[in-house]
Amino acid sequence: MKAIFLANNKGNIDYVYPKETQERIKSLIDIDLDNVYCQEDLEANPDAFKEVEYVFSTWSMPGGSEDKDDFSRFFPNMKALFYAAGSVKYFAQHYLNKGIKIFSAFAANAVPVAEFSASQIILANKGFYQACRMYKNAYAYKVAGDTSRAHAGSYNTNVGIVGLGMIGKKVVELLKPYKLNILVYDIFLTHERAKELGVTKLDTLDELFKECDVVSNHLANVPATVGIFKGEYFENMKKNGTFINTGRGAQVDENGMLSALEKRKDLCAVLDVTVEEPPKDERFFTLENVFMTPHIAGSQANEVARMSEIVVDQFEHLLNGEPTMYEVTEKMLATMA
Repeated sequence: MKAIFLANNKGNIDYVYPKETQERIKSLIDIDLDNVYCQEDLEANPDAFKEVEYVFSTWSMPGGSEDKDDFSRFFPNMKALFYAAGSVKYFAQHYLNKGIKIFSAFAANAVPVAEFSASQIILANKGFYQACRMYKNAYAYKVAGDTSRAHAGSYNTNVGIVGLGMIGKKVVELLKPYKLNILVYDIFLTHERAKELGVTKLDTLDELFKECDVVSNHLANVPATVGIFKGEYFENMKKNGTFINTGRGAQVDENGMLSALEKRKDLCAVLDVTVEEPPKDERFFTLENVFMTPHIAGSQANEVARMSEIVVDQFEHLLNGEPTMYEVTEKMLATMA
């Protein structure tokens, strides 16, 4: 066989690769649609995979930061790996070292995160989160309405985007129809490029938090960004400011953030991620101005099919000698989430 499906959680393959997508792969290459191979299969019968040239995978790909084993050794003739999910950082290096191409669906996975974030930004501008809780909990119609009206709305409002990678750029694109002042903090963004994108680059996070009604985090999850959102930034936010995090919890000084939210009831944190999921600090659950969702911004349900479609598109382009997109490089690994 020239190609296989590979995932430790075999159910992930059927979840991410719909039947029609699997049949499309079958039409392009000799692949066994009846089997999904996992780490145990590789180790039990290593000689069985010598002829494999292409691997299709998704979440639960064998390998990881705790497991340094080189699973690429089972594929001496492998040409390319197609990963229908986001970051390949936890397993990619061994494959790249051997000259094996890796294609990721990070661009497809960015779409639902950006959609989720953009919708939250618009709601935050209306004071939706606080007003909804106030009205439901206490039937305080007037108080809830006054709270909403104290927010800036989505016209000539300053919205801060932290990180202008794949997701951040998509958020900016989705917000274009609204008359918003989009301010960006990204150390890799030049003022010239910011002008081309129709955004304003700010040079410090402190400045961004002070000037924006809403701040939305889209930084890559790398060591340099751990704890980058300091407690003092939250303390200095604009009145009725909202912080939205669909990036990573580790990027936030959570104690500093929660302490600021305790002091300033006008502020609001809308969090899809925390350092620990679920968090242990009870303030996440008791503070009235903290709103959480259980890490749902990324692809789920029907959205996951977009990820397999994009990698199979790249596979077909590769087979036909056509230009491809979304190939992961060594340079990308350094900044990939």
